[in-house]
Amino acid sequence: MILRLAAVVLSALFLSGAVWGEEPAAEDGIDAVLPPLLPWNGSSRDLAVAADDPWATPFEKSGLVETPRYDETVAWLDRLVAAAPELERVSIGLSHEGREIVMVMASSNGASTPEELRASGKPVILVHGGIHSGEIDGKDAGMMLLRDMTVRGTRGELLDKASLLFVPILSVDAHERFSGHGRINQRGPVEMGWRTNARNQNLNRDYAKLDTPEIRALAQAIDVWEPDLYVDVHVTDGIDWQYDITWGYNGPHAHSPSTARWLATRLDPAASRVLEAHGHVPGPLVFPVDSRDLARGVVEWTASIRFSNGWGDARHLPTVLVENHSLKPFDRRVLGTYLFLASVIETVGEHSAELREAVRTDRARRPETVPLAWRVPEGVSPVERELLAVEQRLEPSPISGGKRVEYTGKPVTVSVPWYAYTEPQETVEPPVAYWVPPAWHEVIERLAIHGLQMERISEPRRVEVEMYRLADAELETKPFEGHIRASARAIPERRVETFPPGSARIPLDQPLGVLAVLLLEPASPDSFFQWGFFLEVMQRTEYVEAYIMEPTARAMLEADPDLEAEFRGRLLEDPDFAASPRDRLQWFYERTPYFDDRWNLYPVGRELPTPSEE
Repeated sequence: MILRLAAVVLSALFLSGAVWGEEPAAEDGIDAVLPPLLPWNGSSRDLAVAADDPWATPFEKSGLVETPRYDETVAWLDRLVAAAPELERVSIGLSHEGREIVMVMASSNGASTPEELRASGKPVILVHGGIHSGEIDGKDAGMMLLRDMTVRGTRGELLDKASLLFVPILSVDAHERFSGHGRINQRGPVEMGWRTNARNQNLNRDYAKLDTPEIRALAQAIDVWEPDLYVDVHVTDGIDWQYDITWGYNGPHAHSPSTARWLATRLDPAASRVLEAHGHVPGPLVFPVDSRDLARGVVEWTASIRFSNGWGDARHLPTVLVENHSLKPFDRRVLGTYLFLASVIETVGEHSAELREAVRTDRARRPETVPLAWRVPEGVSPVERELLAVEQRLEPSPISGGKRVEYTGKPVTVSVPWYAYTEPQETVEPPVAYWVPPAWHEVIERLAIHGLQMERISEPRRVEVEMYRLADAELETKPFEGHIRASARAIPERRVETFPPGSARIPLDQPLGVLAVLLLEPASPDSFFQWGFFLEVMQRTEYVEAYIMEPTARAMLEADPDLEAEFRGRLLEDPDFAASPRDRLQWFYERTPYFDDRWNLYPVGRELPTPSEE
């Protein structure tokens, strides 16, 4: 009853008269419960055509307050494609519920295949909206931009510089979970889709494990269409500040340093100039250390491969994560996204030779060690930088009994500590190759979808490898993204393994070698092991009875003086062991040929260099 009443109240607030494209009074609409709206009247409003224009998008027809449903979006795009020879539409895959994941290609030569697109020699930018379908700004901005590059012709020069692959809605099923109650902390649109797909999976946590048809389709499209740069458009949560369009990527400390430097020196300043010239407030992708106290600073993230920007970094695909600010009105966010995307196309087109050289340099890297995770450098004081914030104060809350954050709506510039995850937390030396037995076909399949080069053997092959024994294994107690995550201490041991036919050998001397390391090293936070793909190896299936082990242990001690000395030493060193009859018998059992040698053995082999190669 209480939840129903809350929904009714919020619906009433929402429907009470806010027009998101204007500056609503604080008491109107959802603004009655959101922080005060900062005034804004950017010149990017001029980008929108009149509602009665024959090529107005559904967003523009609504007065810049609504986003269209899936069918309406596809119908509008089909009409545009039919009228514009520069455009082609394809389906890159199907969702769980059978909806097409639509991609529109925009090129000066009207390319309809990857080969035709590459033949032009122009760089290719891939953009998608709606990986979280409540965060749909990219869809509406991209529709406007496609229209202006083609039938209107106001931005036709962009296609002389570069080609665009545009996926308006990635999470298509989530998009159709459509209502006015999608994101309680976001100003518009009036109705929107949902965060997770039809199986309640978050697509922006799936880039490593590739469970969802949507991210699989995207990964395969990237492998086939080979874009030069990839843009993933979101709307952020969190604190109030002045920035409306923010973006980021993994920095030069990470896996693609040359690409990161190009993004910092070419893309960032160009996009910032364009946005500022039209009245927007661009900013960096940072997160508060404590949303209740900005004085504690902000932190720059280094994304892991479960996220688009971390995955792109590992595979040396320049990838930019856009996070528009949820407390800014929908029209402001969409128009800012339009400007950002147009600037990206222009910048990539003008500096494509530099970008491609940076990517070639990163793809040619063969690092001696690969960082698996990152942390803020220890023992190093953070730099102080200015942040364009909104004044906030803590007030007592009669509802929670604690303190609540209240934003005053007053812009302030504050100097705060600026932290960054730039120090490797753990590293590993990559092997010559990884070996994955055919029993783990789900892993081999996903490695192939990632685009990794591999050899599938047709005859058994004996290989000297290093394998990990998993000690102190632990499972999380709650599911996360459809998995029970696992962790363990990985202890290396040398073995000679016979890999059966169908096994996959993944060499590390390839452009995606770093990605293979991050997927197959068990200490990597987004490895297949930690995502729970190898739970079976931690299950013990053979045991021994005490009445068998007692005489067996006695015979073992009589036959092997060294074993007896080792046993007596263990008794003296470990009182818990000495006090446990079960552990004592288990100790002997593990030293018999009857014990399961493959219990807690991670089945992926690391092929090491021969002495002549070292």
